[in-house]
Amino acid sequence: MSQRITGIGASAGIAIAKAFRLENPALDVEKKVVENPAQEVERFQESIEKSKNELEAIKDHAEKELGEDKAAIFAAHLLVLQDPELIDNVKKKINEKNVNAEFALDEVTGMFISMFENMDNEYMKERAADIRDVRKRILAHLMGVEFNTPSMITDEVIIISDDLTPSDTAQLNRQFVKGFATDIGGRTSHSAIMARSMEIPSVVGTKTITDSVENGTIVIIDGIDGEVIIDPTEEERSTYEEKRNQFLEQKKEWAKLVNERTVTSDDVHVELAANIGTPKDLPGVLNNGAEGIGLYRTEFLYMNRDQLPTEEEQFEAYKEVLSQMEGKPVVIRTLDVGGDKELPYLNLPKELNPFLGYRAIRLCLDQQDIFRTQLRALLRASTLGNLKVMFPMIATLDEFRQAKAILMEEKEKLQSENVEVSDAIEIGMMVEIPSTAVMADIFAKEVDFFSIGTNDLIQYTMAADRMNEQVSYLYQPYNPAILRLVKSVIEAAHKEGKWAGMCGEMAGDEIAIPILLGLGLDEFSMSATSILPARSQLLKLSKETIASHIEAILEMDSDQKVKEYVQEHFLK
Repeated sequence: MSQRITGIGASAGIAIAKAFRLENPALDVEKKVVENPAQEVERFQESIEKSKNELEAIKDHAEKELGEDKAAIFAAHLLVLQDPELIDNVKKKINEKNVNAEFALDEVTGMFISMFENMDNEYMKERAADIRDVRKRILAHLMGVEFNTPSMITDEVIIISDDLTPSDTAQLNRQFVKGFATDIGGRTSHSAIMARSMEIPSVVGTKTITDSVENGTIVIIDGIDGEVIIDPTEEERSTYEEKRNQFLEQKKEWAKLVNERTVTSDDVHVELAANIGTPKDLPGVLNNGAEGIGLYRTEFLYMNRDQLPTEEEQFEAYKEVLSQMEGKPVVIRTLDVGGDKELPYLNLPKELNPFLGYRAIRLCLDQQDIFRTQLRALLRASTLGNLKVMFPMIATLDEFRQAKAILMEEKEKLQSENVEVSDAIEIGMMVEIPSTAVMADIFAKEVDFFSIGTNDLIQYTMAADRMNEQVSYLYQPYNPAILRLVKSVIEAAHKEGKWAGMCGEMAGDEIAIPILLGLGLDEFSMSATSILPARSQLLKLSKETIASHIEAILEMDSDQKVKEYVQEHFLK
């Protein structure tokens, strides 16, 4: 008899194959007194070098398959292997306590993991996960244990695991790995993001999948509706084979829309743009028919290196993106670090709550040499395409005015040096702080555009960290409180003749899309793989019809009621 388990659909698609349980061997550490500490230190160093070689190879593979921003996690792991605080402390413990390398490593990393996990911010918790992943790798080499890695899979399978580490996901071979299901995780976890990039059907957060599936059992992954069917009947298998065929046919239909404008059934045009991290993401943008780039996250230029990028390095990156987009709008966000994105070489102060701290525009206005270098590079590249500059994390009108004034100063300096600069650059801002959304009518008089960053706006409005599983139920994009803020931002922009876009996850969400259309959103920016499904959906929607329902939606008292209303009226 078949069994059905529900989770979170992290990457759309249907996969049918035998289960492959990805289980790591037990790495039980025993304390041993050693007579030759120098030999233990040497063993430890050899294991470090082997781990470095492995991670370099995984990082290179990830860059080619997934892009530079997705490979950044492995650069972070390599930094752990070079961290003197960790490495030197392990060697010191071996030498001073005459203990085996395994025990010393376990003790030292355990201390760091505990320290980071008890800090109340997501960046530090991810740092703990990085150390745990690296520790496992080094221990395996010290113990001579071989891991059952995804790279070794040579048959068509569906991976079943408690979780997939970034290392695991980067090694997935799409030829053989047809899908995966995990006990833990959410739509914004590393494995889910990578799965969507690779278009591998996946269901995460099932809680019990590893307790329910044996190796070799036939499994169906329904990444569309977030279900896993274990040992399906012939009838179920036939049903899902048909559903898979329908999905593949649907993808072929979507592909026909690559070169089409995005218009609704009542002939209203909205712009579908892509979010990118580096110029290497451009093929996906162009292949999926984006009408522009709604968010270029420039912080990836600054990460995984030991010093700030030069003006010339930045100019080349901006030039490549603007040139390849051939006049389509490109919204480039100025440096947004701090929070969960740390630059070790800046020696930023440790904060109890970095998401509410010294980050983004706050850092740039304080350290203007960094800001001015970036602005000069952007201005120099502005003649090569349709550049729009966007400032992140703006909380007050004075911050926006300061940032714009610095941009204008650098523009005048360049022009005095006879450097050509475009006169058509639009200057806008992210709306991701509730105070800004409430004051949108005031900001709208001075900005050229708004881009609503819903990932942060939702968690700040609901006072809930979206990565914290204990309060993740409060990450509610359809909550009327959020929708009312979005409405006020769009209306404020339109009143002043400006446009409003959205670059958070919500912009590509099939439940949110009809609501955002009805609210009058002008630009939807999303991951490249979401563009064609969104275009297809919008073609079938009437803005005028949905607009007549908006008042009723905004009067509802819960996220769930809004979702059910949209499903009933606009997703049939």
